[in-house]
Order: sequence, then C-alpha cells, then structure tokens
Amino acid sequence: MRIYFAGIGGVGIGPLAAIAKEAGYDVAGYDRSVSPMTEELQAKGIEISIGTGLSEIMAANQDRPIDWLVATAALPQDDPVMQFARDHHIRISKRDELINQLVKDKRQNLIAVSGTHGKTTVTAMLTWLFGQFDIPESHSIGTRVSFAPSGSFSDEGRCFIYEADEYDRNMLHFHPEVSLITSLDYDHPDVYPTRDDYKEAFREFVRQSKQVFAWQQDLDYIDVTPVEKKIIAVDDLMTQESTITLPGHHNRRNALLACGVFDTLFPELRFEQIVAAMNRFPGTQRRFERLAEHLYSDYGHHPAEIAATLQMANELSKNVVLVYQPHQNVRQHEIADQYRDSFAGAKHVYWLPTHLSREDPQLAVLTPKQLIAKLDDPSVAEPAEMDDALIKVIRRELDHRSLVLVMGAGDVDKWLRNHLHEIVD
Repeated sequence: MRIYFAGIGGVGIGPLAAIAKEAGYDVAGYDRSVSPMTEELQAKGIEISIGTGLSEIMAANQDRPIDWLVATAALPQDDPVMQFARDHHIRISKRDELINQLVKDKRQNLIAVSGTHGKTTVTAMLTWLFGQFDIPESHSIGTRVSFAPSGSFSDEGRCFIYEADEYDRNMLHFHPEVSLITSLDYDHPDVYPTRDDYKEAFREFVRQSKQVFAWQQDLDYIDVTPVEKKIIAVDDLMTQESTITLPGHHNRRNALLACGVFDTLFPELRFEQIVAAMNRFPGTQRRFERLAEHLYSDYGHHPAEIAATLQMANELSKNVVLVYQPHQNVRQHEIADQYRDSFAGAKHVYWLPTHLSREDPQLAVLTPKQLIAKLDDPSVAEPAEMDDALIKVIRRELDHRSLVLVMGAGDVDKWLRNHLHEIVD
C-alpha cells in the first residue's frame, strides 16, 4: 500500500509517517518547508517533496499510484491536494484512521495519553520507561526527543503509545486499551465553543476507553466517578513525590502518573526500579529545554502551563525572566482573564504580539498592552517585539545571571534558535 502524507513535517503527521514506513508501507509526502522533522524522515528513506502540494502529489501519484492520503488537520477540504485525491479515488483520512488500522492489523494494544497539559511529556516518559527496561513498543510522540525517534514501530511490541490530542476531537476516534488523562483545563475554543463541550468530549473519551488513569481533580472537573479497575484515581501516587528527583511539581506529577501506569502494566517490576529509571528521564524538545546556560525554551501557551513552568524554573533560579508569545487570538479572547497571577514566578515579562493561526476574522486582535492589563500586577510586564532590541535584552539578562525562559507555541522558538549565536557568545 502506498500512503501519501500531506504536511509530513508536522509534529503529529511526521511521526506517523515514520511508523507507517517501519510497518512496511510505501510512504511519501510533502510539506511547505524543510524542517528537522522532514530531515529526520528523509534519513529514514522516506520520499519528501517541498512545495505547496498539488504538483508534489501529482508527481508522486504518477511515479507510483497513491492508495491513501493522510492529511494534516490544517489542510482545508477545498485544498487542491484534497480535490486531486477525490478526483483520483484516493482514500482520504486524518491520522487517526491510519493509527486505528495499524493497531488492528498489527494486534497491538493502544495506550492513549490525553489531557490539556502534559500529554507530550507523559507520552515521552512512558516511551522512555519501555526503553529503559528493553520492552519493545511502538509510539508516536508530538515532539522530538533525544532518546528515540518521534515515531517508531515494532512488530515485536504489544503496546502502541500514542499522544491523543484533544484538538479537532482527535482523541475521540480511538477506543484505547489504557488511557491516561494528564491535566485538564478548558482549551481550544475554536473546536469546543463552551466548557461543557470540552468536558463532554473527555467524558466520551473515558467511556470509549477500557481502562482510565487520572487525577481525582480532573475526574471531578468532568464529573466522572472512579470505578474499580475501570476508572482509577491515582492520587495515592503523590505520597511518592519525594522519590522523583526531576525538577518542577507538575513534572514530578507527570512522572508519577507514567510510573503508576507502567507499574500496572508490568507488575513483575518493583516500583522503586521504575522510579529510578524515571529519574534518568532526559526531557523533551520545547518542554523547558535548555538551549544554553541559563537559557530555556518552552512550548507553554496556557495560563496553567505558564504558572507550572515558572514554578519549575524557580526551583533552579529565583531570578527568572520570561519572554512570552501568546498563541492564537481566538484563544486569547477566551483565556485573557485567566492570566491574572500566572506570571507570579517571573521577575519580569517581555510580552510579544500573539502568534496568529486558525483565526476568526471577526475578532479584534488583542494587543500585548490589552493582555498585560489583565494581570494582577501589570507592572511586571511590558510589550516587546522579536527584534534586535529583544536580543540585547536577553543578552543583558543572561549577563546578569538571570534564568531566561522563552515561551510560546508559535514562531518564537524558531526565532530564538536562529539568533542563538548572537545571544550566546
């Protein structure tokens, strides 16, 4: 079977392309630009074209007929690539349909990790634990990690570890053997117009899962009661927090959730062994990732994530400076009033314009000044731009031994990496 991936450089699509390749399928795809993900996939022998899509899929189909188009959720239905596939009777789906096919065909048990915050980290932590105990597995992680490919398939493994994103209701396309819910907060108002919509989606996810592990406060948030052996509240694990040496309360909490589930899957292992392996976890890209001495990059873009990451940073330094890029104007209209004390762990915040993506054109774009005004202490923050002035600010703060945290899910990380040589001598 020949599978073609539209948006193959994305953090969701890219790992799946690698998995399909390793599972024995004929794989190709395109993206609009070269990225670390496309380079990683090309190194695996996957055919990748760079362009806007139509000419790329036409050439690929002429070379060898395409059976299945797997498209990124960002690709609109009227895109020429989609129309080409329909005209040529090529099966079209998003990534979930292919994952389900793989799990069914290869007879693997799906372990799905979902939640508003922490799902990428917990997915990576579970993958790390399998590797530490030499247990074969397949996985798809929504970022790059140092210890494994973002996506990998093993014929020998009986488990498929998958980051089940709630965006576009992706998680609801699965019926996992085991599900982990990491931490819940209302998010993605463009998909879930109300908080009740968001909660109901997670209730449905619970109903579709054979077994669920979650924190009691998250079960309370979606009005779900623990059920013996089916819906399990893991709060007793917090008595073991002192045994986890990873920095950050939320990081230790994520680690305990992963350890608890792994302990249930493999009861022959001692919990102390599992914790010892977890304490060697090296982290993931864009999750409090150290780029240089005292300089970190993080993907956080929700008030709860900001507060949690700043708490982690404060365990390393009491002099934390934050460069913050909000993500999506439509999200800012929803969460602006939640910022309030989220930045309490920062000495100062340099607030960038919002990164715009999948926006409602009817909504006025909130400015940094308007968003800063929502803080309990607006004096802690000031508007900034990704320019030479900000480079000088970051250099000055590093010279003063501040811990500088650059945070956002948009293009600020790319900007930072492109200018790293100017910031760090």
